[in-house]
Amino acid sequence: MPHPLVTQLRFARSEFQRCLDGLSAEDARKRIEPMNCISWMIGHLANQEHFYWVFQAQGQNVAEGLYKLVGTGRPATTPPLDEMWTVWQRVVNTADPFLDTLTSDQLLTHFEWRGEPMAESIGTMMLRNIHHYWFHTGEAHAVRQQLGHTNLPQFVGNMAAAVYRPE
Repeated sequence: MPHPLVTQLRFARSEFQRCLDGLSAEDARKRIEPMNCISWMIGHLANQEHFYWVFQAQGQNVAEGLYKLVGTGRPATTPPLDEMWTVWQRVVNTADPFLDTLTSDQLLTHFEWRGEPMAESIGTMMLRNIHHYWFHTGEAHAVRQQLGHTNLPQFVGNMAAAVYRPE
């Protein structure tokens, strides 16, 4: 059984996907400044997961060039929706087997970057990743409202797969 934080990350991912259900490729690339477009948000979240759970954790690179396209502090882009979902899915599929192995003790440890321990523990990185999903879920929801989309989710969805359980 995955650690409860991994379960919460998966729930945050699913709510992000639910928020974007029915989004057209055209609307995904519309930018309402100063916000980024929704396709950028998808790639941006994939970029964070890639750095944490694929590159740092496993030493793999399954998203070549993603950081340059959607990384924090990079120039704004409007990438194609299908390409961002494809890379997001590839990253998630590569990250999940590692995430399934995490224990409470491991969450207290730190990855190394350039020979030094990262400032945040793996557990704190997990929390940051979860909260990052919620931040961009709200932002994407706001963009969709500004674009005039209707019948959007109004509240956090079914939590049956992400109920509280002690470690």
